[in-house]
Amino acid sequence: MKTIAIIIAAAAVIWSFAPEAQASSPIPGIDVNIGTSEEPSDVSSTLSIVLLITVLSLAPAILIMMTSFTRIVIVLGFVRTSLATQQMPPNQVLIGLALFLTLFVMAPTIGEINETAVQPYLQGELGQTEALNKAALPLKEFMWKHTRPKDLKLFLDYSKAPKPTSYKDTPLTALVPAFAISELKTAFEMGFMIFIPFLVIDMVVSSTLMAMGMMMLPPVMISLPFKILLFVLVDGWYLIVKSLLLSFNT
Repeated sequence: MKTIAIIIAAAAVIWSFAPEAQASSPIPGIDVNIGTSEEPSDVSSTLSIVLLITVLSLAPAILIMMTSFTRIVIVLGFVRTSLATQQMPPNQVLIGLALFLTLFVMAPTIGEINETAVQPYLQGELGQTEALNKAALPLKEFMWKHTRPKDLKLFLDYSKAPKPTSYKDTPLTALVPAFAISELKTAFEMGFMIFIPFLVIDMVVSSTLMAMGMMMLPPVMISLPFKILLFVLVDGWYLIVKSLLLSFNT
């Protein structure tokens, strides 16, 4: 970083001593003013920029809490833990795979948001409030399908809100946390099923080593190759990803 800063500073000094270059290739200036305005359009533009920055700052939370990302990344984490391979695959690989699987699962929802809210807003056919309301409907529908009624009822009862008849009437303040805990439960159920075959291998290896009197040899060192071999023979990554995709089709 220091080297880059030095290079940029040197380039700036050289540029200051080159008036001909400045005249032929002018650098655009940036002017930022803070003050009052009497034009309503200026205020509206300012509020639009503030709203856009707010949405961008909430983008990670929206990705984690309102999409399929949570279930996918937890299940992939359970796979690595059950294999006992520590940092293999690395976190970057698991998160990258979870991100692209999330984009694949959410593609119909994102396409609907773009068609019904984003494009009409960019063309000036919808206002900001109408566009946000229309953009929320596809997300509500997705979360409604994968939220347990018991979890949703918990938050509706706590907030004393009326029972909704469809996803359109469900408030996001209750639907988002209900969807999150439903996804956590589903992910842990899938993780438990993944753990069972590898747990059996650990138990068999441990019992065999104890029967042979090899108390000082760590069972994990012996069971790890067998677990990796089993996972490769059954094409484990294919089965895991297939199970994740099918879980979102129900």
